[in-house]
Amino acid sequence: MAKKGLLSSRDFSSLSIKDLLEAREAYHVHLAHLDSVVATAIGRYRIRRRDPDAEDPSAPHAHKSTEPRTLSNTVIQHWSWPCVLVFVDQWLTPEELTHQPEQLVPPLLYLPDGRVVPTCVILAERQQRAPAPLQTLAFTSGLVGGGYPALTDVQGRQHLGTFGCLVTDGDSVHALTNRHVVGEPGREVHTLIRGQRHRVGVSQERQVGKRPFSEVYPGWPGSRTYANLDAGLVRLDDVSGWTAQVFGMGELGPLVDLHRDTLSLDLIGCFVRAFGGASGPLEGEIHGLFYRYQSLGGFDYVADLMIGPRQGAGPLPTLPGDSGTLWFFEPRDAPEEKATPPTGARARQWRPIALQWGGHRLMTPGGGETYAFALATNLSSICRALDVELVRDWDTGLSEYWGKVGHYKVGITACGLVSNRRLAHLVTANSERIAVGDEAITRGELPRADTQHFVALADVADLVWRTTRKRDAANHFADMDQPGQGRFEGKTLLELWRMDPSSRTPAFWTEFYESLGIKQNAGRGALPFRVWQIYDAMVGFLREQRVEEYLCAAGILAHYVGDACQPLHVSFLHHGRPGHAEEEDVHAVYETKMLDLRSAELIAGVNARVRGQHVTDTIRGGAAAADAVVRLMQATLDTLPPLEVIEAYNAQTGRQRIPNMWEVLGERTCDCMARGALCLAMLWESAWREGGGTKLAAQRLGPVEPQTLLALYNDPAFLPALWLRDMVFEDEAPAAHRAPAPRSRTARREPPTRGGTRGGGARKVARHTPRR
Repeated sequence: MAKKGLLSSRDFSSLSIKDLLEAREAYHVHLAHLDSVVATAIGRYRIRRRDPDAEDPSAPHAHKSTEPRTLSNTVIQHWSWPCVLVFVDQWLTPEELTHQPEQLVPPLLYLPDGRVVPTCVILAERQQRAPAPLQTLAFTSGLVGGGYPALTDVQGRQHLGTFGCLVTDGDSVHALTNRHVVGEPGREVHTLIRGQRHRVGVSQERQVGKRPFSEVYPGWPGSRTYANLDAGLVRLDDVSGWTAQVFGMGELGPLVDLHRDTLSLDLIGCFVRAFGGASGPLEGEIHGLFYRYQSLGGFDYVADLMIGPRQGAGPLPTLPGDSGTLWFFEPRDAPEEKATPPTGARARQWRPIALQWGGHRLMTPGGGETYAFALATNLSSICRALDVELVRDWDTGLSEYWGKVGHYKVGITACGLVSNRRLAHLVTANSERIAVGDEAITRGELPRADTQHFVALADVADLVWRTTRKRDAANHFADMDQPGQGRFEGKTLLELWRMDPSSRTPAFWTEFYESLGIKQNAGRGALPFRVWQIYDAMVGFLREQRVEEYLCAAGILAHYVGDACQPLHVSFLHHGRPGHAEEEDVHAVYETKMLDLRSAELIAGVNARVRGQHVTDTIRGGAAAADAVVRLMQATLDTLPPLEVIEAYNAQTGRQRIPNMWEVLGERTCDCMARGALCLAMLWESAWREGGGTKLAAQRLGPVEPQTLLALYNDPAFLPALWLRDMVFEDEAPAAHRAPAPRSRTARREPPTRGGTRGGGARKVARHTPRR
């Protein structure tokens, strides 16, 4: 697209944002009338990976190559020139331009005062397709914050967006999202918790849409240009159920204040990350500034930031429903600076930079890679326009993904409780694969929900399988204290388990749930049978000397045993008493918020209770493993009756609630978790002895590569998840440990996955909403 040698002798490194904007403004009419031009932005020159200057800054920027320059075959280096980015939907060869010279994109833009600005032409076809269907993640915590879905009803349809963060006008606290998400003032706004809609507030009159560019960035050219801010506020009905943290991110650090005097081209190539209410974790890179996405009626419309996929990574998976998502700055090559010093002893802090309001999807030639771009507005511009301030300190101190502390504490504690020397060597060498150490838990350095990268095993069932294995939803709980009906009148599963050994089958439990009218599979808890299945799998792995599989199963077992020592996971009062809507958040507040905020005391309490203890007794067989976990559930209910948890929740409100709950429940919570860690260690050691692990050579017992474990738990045939009705146990042996149950009443398997081995890393499937 450029003549040989035209650019090679020039140096454009001193060009400023104002220079680039003036050049684009001066040539806008010309560029807009070219048939192939679909959009423009300002940024840095993208260099083909195969061009000499991709690795050598002294090499010339212009070459004989006529290969189209695309997003996928180019990179940005620190020596890349400032330029105007011009996106085209067709790439004309020199021969074609000979016959159509009027379609040439000028390689240089000349200004009257002698300044010269280069252009960088990018081939990217605009993809026209229907938006993806609405889908949301499974938000199981009643504690709401940024990253949660924002729902409104408009003309008989449900609109989905994302809450960005909390802000205040000095009088009230509001949730910030997009104007087009909240709609007209007075409209009710809801969120999704455990699959149910909950009203959170109403939209406010204080909104901002498009503003003249010269008003937002005074002194910069753009007299006929509008900046799209697209921000609206939701006045919250009750702020006590909210946190200033953003789900999946953690605490908010200081705002990145971007305006005319601080904006620079250094932003190009910066890493950013977010958590979308539809997409979940998002990792991106700033590709351009002031992306001109539309011209209409003689006026142009621009987005402050154009955020796309990181170089060398896959496409940015942003979906409809991510509007309102808050993006955070992520320093590159400086991991120690990723978090500013925390306000408490908990989650890391991330500096917010922009609010997403939409996106464009560009497709490379031939229907190849598709590049989704998030279009976002600088958060500082929004706060100035709405006259609000960021709320950073409301009920903070939680881990990034709420509800992980208990699982990881049970797992890491069990690593120090096994008696067999060889097993102790294996779990100690892999303790950081199984769980997270006490110091990291206290600092809030807990794994992120991630289907592509390794997650410590004790919370894989939540952080990975909640997304990839729908049929695992019922394996996390069992309502052991709920009286049955019909022939089970007045009897609970706990009582029946003790009185009648024939009750210890999935078929019996299925009949019990049917007597209660529980028809949904996700409502029929199967926790003891999941433990049974995993125990027999561990034994089978060891008999075949498959140490990696044993370790992976053992680490994952920590999650379900951790569930068994939480009173609201084993009771029908899991979300309060039936008919008491004001108690529905008790589970989230007790198991998530209280444990996160009191993690230091929890760790000290559990450690004091297990100090000097090791496994002494063992069991044999999966049926005995299921019985052991039911006995653990009984002890949990005896130690911490669910009604007492609910009463402690109701005793105080606001910021006094957590201190009171810890004072009333803290010591007994430590008792339950210490007992759970001992039970888990006993199950590990029992399977180790039963499967012949004591005979394994010492050299087999070292650290296992995280990628090996990742490939295992991303394989749907590894510890397959089944609904209770589909579980069949033969001779006290459950489903095969690496294949679906041979006699499962259905032949269905979990959806296939991408990446890793056997089809590899997990993909996102249609979202489900498990009860917990």
